[in-house]
Amino acid sequence: MMRTESIVAFVAVVEGGSISEAARRLRLSKSVVSERLADLEREVGGVLLRRTTRKLTLTDDGSALLERARRILKEMQEAAADMSERRGTLSGPLRIAAPVTFGRMHLGPALYPFMLAHPQLELTLDIDDRRVDAVADGYDAVIRHGPIADSRLIAWKLAPSRRVLCASADYLARHGRPNSLDDLQRHRGIFYTNRGVADWRFPGAGGADLVRAKFGFCVNNGDMMRDAAIAGLGIALLPGFIAGPALKAELLVTIELDREPEPEFIYIAHPQGRNAPAKLVALADHLKKAFGNPPYWEV
Repeated sequence: MMRTESIVAFVAVVEGGSISEAARRLRLSKSVVSERLADLEREVGGVLLRRTTRKLTLTDDGSALLERARRILKEMQEAAADMSERRGTLSGPLRIAAPVTFGRMHLGPALYPFMLAHPQLELTLDIDDRRVDAVADGYDAVIRHGPIADSRLIAWKLAPSRRVLCASADYLARHGRPNSLDDLQRHRGIFYTNRGVADWRFPGAGGADLVRAKFGFCVNNGDMMRDAAIAGLGIALLPGFIAGPALKAELLVTIELDREPEPEFIYIAHPQGRNAPAKLVALADHLKKAFGNPPYWEV
């Protein structure tokens, strides 16, 4: 019968790329990890890894076993977490992805008290502005700002997000202040490339109007969008959680039109079909309270 510790050692060696790295991660000696790997190979009756002086390579048997081994370990972790949750304790691994600027400015400060209150929780937070695939990349949930593009995800709203058109006083002095959507199209825009399109949406009675300003600057990070607007490169449509401090410091000026930009939300989403674990529900509830409604960052 395959032992759990042997399966753990096998997965750790594959993910670590070497027996030495697996030993470091598991806090064991290299000889113990090697012995457990050898025990597993004897149990399955085949070689799982080819060893050379430079690297380890999975054999066909190893590749076939790896997927099941990972699934076994994940189910064991989830079972242990479920038992803890039944006793009122949040524990076990939780892997979440979130955008860089929001993560740094607001998510991190909200998470730290939650982690202190639940010391048995093993939270891994990946900060990345790219749109990750929660299912394919193995995330328990993603935290995002804006529309929900993946129909395979179940989303919970954490906070409303009001976006504002803003620019530096210097830019407006040089190019004039727009007073309508038609005026706006003649200005230079600063765009967030991860949205996929360089347009701004303004809902109205007859549906949403799209405004395509002139190309000014495109970047995939909210901090740099704000800084580009402060530098006078053009007009940016920024969420309040990014623009707020710069507006209060009068580094940016709000541009008021007769139409409000399309409203958006901060949301947390998890793969459809999975029962949301209690620790994810508790995290979502905590974040809602921490952000408030309206959220504390709104100008």
